[in-house]
Amino acid sequence: MMTSQPAHHDALIVGGSFAGLSAALMLARARKRVLLIDGGQARNRFADHAHGLLGHDGKPPAQLLGEAIGQLLEYPNVELKIAYVRQAARWQGGFRLVLDEGAPVQGRTLVLATGMRDVLPPIPGVAERWGKSVLHCPYCHGYEVADRQLAVLANTPTSVHQAEMIPEWGPTTYFTQGRFEPSAEELRRLAALGVVIEREPVAGLEGEGTALSAAVLADGRRVAVQAMFTAPQLVLSSPLAEQLGCSLAEGPLGRYVQVDRIGATSVAGVFAAGDMSSAMSSAVMSVASGSMAGLAAHRALMAARMEGALG
Repeated sequence: MMTSQPAHHDALIVGGSFAGLSAALMLARARKRVLLIDGGQARNRFADHAHGLLGHDGKPPAQLLGEAIGQLLEYPNVELKIAYVRQAARWQGGFRLVLDEGAPVQGRTLVLATGMRDVLPPIPGVAERWGKSVLHCPYCHGYEVADRQLAVLANTPTSVHQAEMIPEWGPTTYFTQGRFEPSAEELRRLAALGVVIEREPVAGLEGEGTALSAAVLADGRRVAVQAMFTAPQLVLSSPLAEQLGCSLAEGPLGRYVQVDRIGATSVAGVFAAGDMSSAMSSAVMSVASGSMAGLAAHRALMAARMEGALG
């Protein structure tokens, strides 16, 4: 039988990308004992540059994260562990995490920032160009491919909306893939925007290296395309939230962890931030939600301390 003992860490943070690092920074500055655990597989590792982050526009994501980790480790109350967390459970009034190597770790609060995994259309050439010439977000990448031959590869019911956006950046072809046909009203709007509708499915992509030059259709035709946008299906990259019993919400691209306005999940003491806690995602949004989750975790620690002092 496990004996009662105080948790070594005030806060456990799982996930060391934009959201997790932001949460860790807030808790570090609150002088809490923080353990940050990361497996080194950030979702945006496929992109060469990050955009839209004020003061850091155009920096490589790896550089941004490396600089942030270096700054964070200047705080003596922060520890970084490179590992994967396999299991999470309540333990002695806090939480216990089982890692893929090393002893289990314990903490009083838990911030999940494990992100999402992109499930791409199973078309030859898509995965090889992901983050290079096959893209997901025009706000992140549209400026760099503006005025080229652009396309939207339908993959979800939101693809028509994406096809209405992309003409802001250049001439657009919408590949319905025979599955996501626009309604009459949507067709009217797309026509007004000059979007070309192609109903023959895309069977593959062509281009030198990670560049894109054409979409090869099932009937053998080739359509000139220099950058393609698509909305991947999203799945939680870690089972921890479900193991703990956190409520999930249905988003247009997949399920995500349901949180309140400060990042608290349905499980007391567990907070979630970043892509896994919102139907919309970007580096900027992840930084903001991570900071809020860190502040909320600190507030929970303050409340517990006050309760103990008064009790």
